Amino acid sequence: MTSPRITLAAWNMHAKKKFGQNFLNDPSVPELIAERTKIDAQDLVVEIGPGLGALTVPLARRAARVCAIEKDPQILPVLRSELLASGVENVEILNADVLKVSLTEMAEAHGAPIIVVGNLPYNISSQILVQMIRERRWVKRAVFMFQKELAERITAPEGTRNFGRMAAMLGYCAKIRTLVRVDSSKFFPRPKVDSEVIEVSFLAEPPHVAEDELLLYGVIKAAFGKRRKNLRNALSNSELPLTAVEAETVLLRADIAVNRRAESLMVEEFVRLSNALSGYLKERDEIDV
Repeated sequence: MTSPRITLAAWNMHAKKKFGQNFLNDPSVPELIAERTKIDAQDLVVEIGPGLGALTVPLARRAARVCAIEKDPQILPVLRSELLASGVENVEILNADVLKVSLTEMAEAHGAPIIVVGNLPYNISSQILVQMIRERRWVKRAVFMFQKELAERITAPEGTRNFGRMAAMLGYCAKIRTLVRVDSSKFFPRPKVDSEVIEVSFLAEPPHVAEDELLLYGVIKAAFGKRRKNLRNALSNSELPLTAVEAETVLLRADIAVNRRAESLMVEEFVRLSNALSGYLKERDEIDV
């Protein structure tokens, strides 16, 4: 693995903040990540943001195939050169925005669920996680590197101060664990904070099933959108079609106190609240008709 500082200088390039580019400069780190991702020779791995290929190479040496999705067109020649030098031949490079790529179609073409791996830029981390959740039927598991602060929010236990929207959505349908902690000194350019690699393993069936998953995600978003307000006020001041009186009615039906706040709820309570809201909206629509 060539130093990213040297590689970029040789190509007269620099890391771009708009793409969140911080390149691993210690080969032991990507090797460890690839090892703990537990890839086998039948797996299709989709890598988001391969950059200079530091993680792509050890992934490719373990998987059947790697599809590396890179948004920055200027870095593609460098990536191809690095892959050629490493001798791996089972990597397909796709110049695209991952948010516009159908992972389901890729998995269906492969004939089996895929593994998704990536060092995610902070500004699109939540969007990518939501994409994983919605397409989880075809995602065996996801292994992502996040800035430490965001990683701690994503893995926050129920009922704690850091528990938020993404932790609740993932808690509904997945098991989460931290695989690797990576010091900021392992990157070039060096970021201000350390990072953590998290594994998201999707469940075959949630322990508490929502009648309408999209509504559940809407309830979670509404509750945490005004997290300093109590649930009655948060729900009624959101995109949900509820007045304060109606929000109170739904909360009481779900056996949840109206003055509680979002971070105090368990995932099971969010599901109960969503199901109560689903029933209420159906009744209201029937009356309106």
